[in-house]
Amino acid sequence: MERIIQFVLGVVRLMKRLGNLDTIVRLFAASALYLLVTVTATAQNSLVVVELYTSQGCSSCPPADRLIRQIAKRDEVVALSLHVDYWDYIGWKDEFALASNAIRQRAYAKAYGRRTIFTPEMIINGRQSVVGSHTTKVVRNVEKQASQPPIAAVKINRKNDLLSIDATLLQGIDQDIIVQLVRFAPDRMISIRAGENAGRNLTYTNVVTSWENIAKWGGQEDLSLQVPIQGPEGVVVLLQQDNFGPILAAAKLN
Repeated sequence: MERIIQFVLGVVRLMKRLGNLDTIVRLFAASALYLLVTVTATAQNSLVVVELYTSQGCSSCPPADRLIRQIAKRDEVVALSLHVDYWDYIGWKDEFALASNAIRQRAYAKAYGRRTIFTPEMIINGRQSVVGSHTTKVVRNVEKQASQPPIAAVKINRKNDLLSIDATLLQGIDQDIIVQLVRFAPDRMISIRAGENAGRNLTYTNVVTSWENIAKWGGQEDLSLQVPIQGPEGVVVLLQQDNFGPILAAAKLN
C-alpha cells in the first residue's frame, strides 16, 4: 500500500510540472488503473485456509468431511483434508493418512498450549481451532477471517513442471515467514470395510498428499521463487508465520 501511495504522489508531482490537460488526464487514468489492478490482486489473495484433521477410522469424522466439501466450494476458502494415522489401531488403516499430518496437528496443539489432539479438528488460518463438525462455529470463524485485511499477498503460476511463486508483505510483522508447498487430490472415494465406519462409502475432498517447507522469508523484500513440481495433483502455496503462527496468505491451483 505504501508503494501505491508513493506512485500516486509521484504522478501528481509530474502533473504539476507538465501542466498539459491531455497529459494530466492520461496520467491520472493510468494511475487509477494501477490502483484498481493492485486492489483486485490483493482481494484475490484474501483467502482463508481451513485444515481438517480427519480419519477414516473415526466415527465422528464423516459430518466434518461433508462440511469441508461444502466449504471448499466457497471462493474465499482453501480447504484441505489432512488424514491422520493415530486411529489406525482401532480396526481400519486410513489409506490417505500421513504421519506428517499428525506431526503438524501436534505442533498446532503445542502452539495453542494444549496437550491433546483430536478428530475432527479444523484449524482456520492457523488462528482458530474448532471441532470440525460444528457447522455454525466453523462458518462464523471462516467469515471472520475472510473479513480481515490481508497481511501478505502471494501469486503462483505453473508452466509445465515449474511453479513460479511471487509474494509481497502488505503489513509489517516481526517473525520469519515459512513458505509451504502443498499437493492435494481434489476428490478421493473409498469403501471402508472395517473399524468404526465399516460398510460406509465415503468421499474426501482436497486430500493432502504432501506438505513441505520450501523457504524461509523475512519479508523485507518481495519474494520470487521457482520450484520444480511434477504430476497432475492440485497445488497450494501458503505463507505462514514461523512456529505455527497465523497463515498470512495462500494461493491455489487445481
